[in-house]
Amino acid sequence: MVSVSARTVGPLPPVERVRPGIWSVPVPIPNNPLRYVLVYVFETDAGPYIVDAGWNTDDAFETLAAGLSHAGTEVAEVRGVLVTHIHPDHYGLAGRVRDASGAWVALHPADAKLIHDRYQEPEDLLVRVGAMLRRVGAPAEELSSLQRASMPVLPFVTAVEPDVLIEDDTRPEVPGWDLLAIWTPGHSPGHLCFHEPRYQLMLSGDHVLPRITPNIPFHPQAGADPLGDYLGSLDRVAAFPTDEVLPAHEHRFVGLPERVAELRAHHEQRFAEVIAAVTRGVTSAWDIASQMTWSRPWDRIGGFMRRAAVGEAMAHLRALESRGVLREVNGEPARWELVRG
Repeated sequence: MVSVSARTVGPLPPVERVRPGIWSVPVPIPNNPLRYVLVYVFETDAGPYIVDAGWNTDDAFETLAAGLSHAGTEVAEVRGVLVTHIHPDHYGLAGRVRDASGAWVALHPADAKLIHDRYQEPEDLLVRVGAMLRRVGAPAEELSSLQRASMPVLPFVTAVEPDVLIEDDTRPEVPGWDLLAIWTPGHSPGHLCFHEPRYQLMLSGDHVLPRITPNIPFHPQAGADPLGDYLGSLDRVAAFPTDEVLPAHEHRFVGLPERVAELRAHHEQRFAEVIAAVTRGVTSAWDIASQMTWSRPWDRIGGFMRRAAVGEAMAHLRALESRGVLREVNGEPARWELVRG
């Protein structure tokens, strides 16, 4: 249990009934520009089932409890927690909900296998992160701080093993509902979306957001080509009939195929930036990242956000390598060069 004094700035959106039997409950994220995660509640005769949970803070738990009360239920009645992925704002509170209710917690196997190294005994993962940072060309003076940049989130996660593993193209046990799990790797190796056919809803987690482009990072737990995985996953969700998208952040929206097209176009633009930098003779992933367009100037990006930016640059480099456009030359740092036809 973690108590955090800094509350979310500004009021949260209201608890809303999205459709008959489905509720949206905003749960605050402390000291984060995203401000909240949207937890979705499905009513059933057996009790409520929720998609995602929030960070493990007292404020988040109390807000989730108040939202469930507004929906006519309570935490103790929750029967299942379907976690879209293991990032702290989605998975962090799941264990506490399970302790309070006896609910099962569910994850995709690809994320479940990351829990131990990420949250329970992260020292080996930190060694691998350090090796990755040296390979991408991080300056020596920033290595130590960047290597441990994600460690402050550990108290916000109750690291519990899932009771249920949800595979791709399966239907989780949510009585009275016909949810379909769609494996959408990229933002996380085991990210899941859920399609609800009665109202043609897509619960998109962090895979597709209405305005923000989800971070698709390369790191030791991400797989060989996370951005290639992500782009393929975008095509999968766009094929489902969807009247409205229920994302984990920001707000609900319509127009899933159009938003997918925007996200694909964004990444093609990023590919062009990367190729242009390599063409100019920029060779390390760190220096290539410094040449890309971010929401703020490179010299104003620090800490975990700088590591995330470099990870995203690496994801674009790996995707271009898989396309046969670039190749990586071993070294410390590794060099990137164009593949000449």
